[in-house]
Formats: sequence, structure tokens, C-alpha cells
Amino acid sequence: MPTMKIRGGDLDLVEYEFNPFPPGQNLKTLGYEKKTYRLKPTKGKIMVKAPARIHLTVLDMNRFAPDHPGGGGIGFAIQCYCTAEVECVKKEVEIDYSRSSIIRNFVAVFKKVTGYDGGFRIKATDHQHQHVGLGSTSTIMIAVATAMNEAVGQPLTNDQLRKLIGHNYVEETVNGNIVFGFETGVGPAVSTHGGMAVLGDELTLVYHHPFAVGKNVYIIIPPTDISSAGTQEFDLLMNKARTLDYRDRELKAYLFLMDLIPALERDDVTKAGDVIWEIEFRGSKRAEVEHHSFAIYNYMSKLRDAHLEFVGMSSVGPSIAVITSLDRKALEKVLNPIGLTIAIKTKVDNEGLKITHTP
Repeated sequence: MPTMKIRGGDLDLVEYEFNPFPPGQNLKTLGYEKKTYRLKPTKGKIMVKAPARIHLTVLDMNRFAPDHPGGGGIGFAIQCYCTAEVECVKKEVEIDYSRSSIIRNFVAVFKKVTGYDGGFRIKATDHQHQHVGLGSTSTIMIAVATAMNEAVGQPLTNDQLRKLIGHNYVEETVNGNIVFGFETGVGPAVSTHGGMAVLGDELTLVYHHPFAVGKNVYIIIPPTDISSAGTQEFDLLMNKARTLDYRDRELKAYLFLMDLIPALERDDVTKAGDVIWEIEFRGSKRAEVEHHSFAIYNYMSKLRDAHLEFVGMSSVGPSIAVITSLDRKALEKVLNPIGLTIAIKTKVDNEGLKITHTP
């Protein structure tokens, strides 16, 4: 794996080497294993349905890195789902999922923390939209983690699960190995609670609230040849984005606290959209948008000119989330002249995780 360089300024250069490791190594238990848990493995299957997320922005890129979760941020859940089905078995761990290494690693974390010495039969299904800004990894992980927790009697809280996922957040590499990845905690938070969530550093859930009730959410994926994964993502997040957040993080925090949260309290989607549009040009979000060239700004500007209530790029893109009262046909009249199409039509999920138990 490559050695990546992080530059925050002329005298701020750090080298970070991505060291792949097998699932089950480098486990971070956060001290939770010091407690004795009363486990009650259930019979039958636990099914968890978790909404995907739109991650609107990190608050400060300087406060997180691979193997160091945090940075704060905001995002919301959408009605696009990953599912996990978990059953307790005697000893073995059986995983039916294309990216089994990331799940196998968290199974090891969970068993070490709780002291569970049995096995699991796990089947996971994601939303099939990977590396376009919808949080496939974080969504599948909170679904699996919640299902395992339910299957053995709920020994851990939602906060503990979210923090364990964050500190053990990995992406798969070659030969079944994994490496630490970037995680703010926004995805698992909104998947758990639904609606919009604001997170501070160290995966701290600051605020969550229902959002855009009754509005339509459209996911638009503009054409781009630029990758949002792997070394390209690292170069983006750890270099230009850090420098821009040094400059704008105080303004972003002010906008969250003084404008965004009051707008959510009033269910004012238009005002929330104004705040997000301002943030598209500030700090690390500007670096993420420009990563896909100024064409993304051009597309989003035309959508704003059409008086759509809320327009924002998710994560490192290129997906653009539009929230509006317009129906599909009316929005297509706006999109067709500028060469865009609707990839997903959905709504905000304001309920969060759904858990069912099948005997």
C-alpha cells in the first residue's frame, strides 16, 4: 500500500502509511470490555433495516484521519436501505456478503467487547450505490452491529455501537485484508435515529431532529470520471480540505448552531437549504466539490436558480441531493435542459432503524 502525505501548510507535512491487516487485528474496544455483560442469545433471526445517509459536510477535517475518527459533521437519512439478518449459532461465523472482511472485523470487535463466545450467521444486503456519497459501508455496519446486539440481548447502547464502528471503521483492500478509513459518525447516527443529525468531534451526537417531512428527495449523479475512493479520497481530504477548514471551521460551526439548528426546529427546509448552499463554498466542502471540477458547481447553481429548496453534494460526491415539493415530472423539466437525470427518488427517513424478530 502507498505512503500518503498530509500537508496542512509549508511546515506541516506528515507521512501516513496505509498498512493492510487481516480482519480481527488492531481491535479498538474503548474500554467497554471491562464491564461484565449479561448476554441472552435469542432463537430465530433478527432483521435490521437501516436507512442510508446523505453526508452534507465535515465540520473540521483537521480533527480526523484514518484510524482517528471524528471531525464533526451534518447529514440526514434517506429511504434507501441496507439490511442485515443475524442468527446466533454455536461457534462459527458465517457471512453472506460481498465485502465480508469488513463485517468479520467488527464481529471480532463485538465478541471481544461483550464476551460472547458463540457464533453468528450473518446475511447482509446493501443499497448497491457504492462510492457515490450514500454511505454504503457505514450503513451496512450499523445494520449488522445492531442486529448482533439485538441477537444477544442488547448489551450495548446505540452510542456504544456507533463509537465502536467509528473507531474500528475499515475499508477492504486486496486478498481479504482491510485498512482503517475515514469516519465522522454521521452515517450511523442518522441511520439509527433518522432525520438530520449534527455531530461534534469524537463521534459526539450533538443534535438530531426530523427533517423535510412530506418533501421529495432526489439523488442526482452527474457524469464524472474522477474517483471518490482510495488514494484520491485521501489526497483530497487530508491536504486541500484541511487547509480550507483551518480558515472556515469557525464560520461553519456558527452556521450550524445559529442558523441550521433553528431552521430544523421550524421545519424550514428553504432556510436549511440556504445554509447548506453557503457551506458548499466553505472549507473542506469546497475542496470536495472542486475535486469533481467546477462543473458540479455549475450544475448545482442551475438547480438553485430553478428555486429548488435544498441542493447539496453528499460526502466527496458526486451525488447531489435535491429536496423539493416538486414531483418527478416537474423536476425532470428542470433537469433535462442541463443534461441531468434522476438516479433515485425517495424521501427523508425520519424513523431510523427498524428491527424485527423472526422465530
